[in-house]
Amino acid sequence: MREINYAEALCEAMAEEMRRDPRVVLWGLDVGPYGGAFAATKGLYEEFGPEQVIDMPISEAGYVGAGVGAAITGLRPIVELQFSDWITIAMDQLVNHAAKIRYMFGGELAVPLVLRAPVGGYLSSSADHSQSFEAWFAHVPGLKVVLPSTPYDAKGLLKSAIRDNNPVIFFEHKKLYEMKGAVPEEEYLIPLSEADVKRQGRDATIVTYSYMVGKSLNAAERLAQEGISVEVLDLRTVDPMDEEAVIQSVRKTGRLVVVQEAPLQCSVSSEVASIVMERAFDDLDAPVVRVGAKGVPVPFGHDLENFVLPQEEDIIAAVKKVMGR
Repeated sequence: MREINYAEALCEAMAEEMRRDPRVVLWGLDVGPYGGAFAATKGLYEEFGPEQVIDMPISEAGYVGAGVGAAITGLRPIVELQFSDWITIAMDQLVNHAAKIRYMFGGELAVPLVLRAPVGGYLSSSADHSQSFEAWFAHVPGLKVVLPSTPYDAKGLLKSAIRDNNPVIFFEHKKLYEMKGAVPEEEYLIPLSEADVKRQGRDATIVTYSYMVGKSLNAAERLAQEGISVEVLDLRTVDPMDEEAVIQSVRKTGRLVVVQEAPLQCSVSSEVASIVMERAFDDLDAPVVRVGAKGVPVPFGHDLENFVLPQEEDIIAAVKKVMGR
């Protein structure tokens, strides 16, 4: 099977859906001739032209709001933010409008909007370009929240998100855009509700998502050399969350470590731990352990950033803790 990178997989997904349905439009900062800040829209302007691929001015509130309006009046917009940190400027449009309209109008209106945005750190990009906001949006009824970890998942999940009649927040980690992986040339979709076991194991479960999947897999490989077999479960979609997959894995291994890049307080890891405590407490052989960023803004300096953000060693230490080692 051919290999392409994460950005190319995203671009293919958008191109296929734009060819399939002329109502699918794309707009954002530099998504046109420039091809996007991370090359995820390269070539789309040349194929689909300025009516389907539209460069927007620096006004996140304006063009996200336009996306909501376009969605409820018949288009299927893909709106790209150049960095997810600027999603704060469009919170009213997303939280008070996109998420609510279908419910407030009794299902008469749909909001088939996809908002794509790069997330995360490990690039020395400073506090206002390194954040992970997935827990904010998972808290809001009416929004779906997706964080793919591989090129294969990125393409299949984005195609499903574009076809969904609900607003989807689609977070893409900046460190993954150049990651290569096997992606079929034939069409496929991945449901926005299914986790994926990226590595089978018997001694402990790691539940994680996005860029932390790779770090968790590396940690699991290192632990295997010490005789510890770790299962790695990639949530892929944090809302709706595949609770059954989490419970099934925990019942199999009896131990749980939840790994995320974001700070731990009021987070996805908090939700996963709560679900397991409520539904599978008697299956646990040790308390749940969480790994995440320290509760401070992400520093600019490389060494300080690595100190604040979770590393493989932190994951290994957490697994050994639940193993009683």
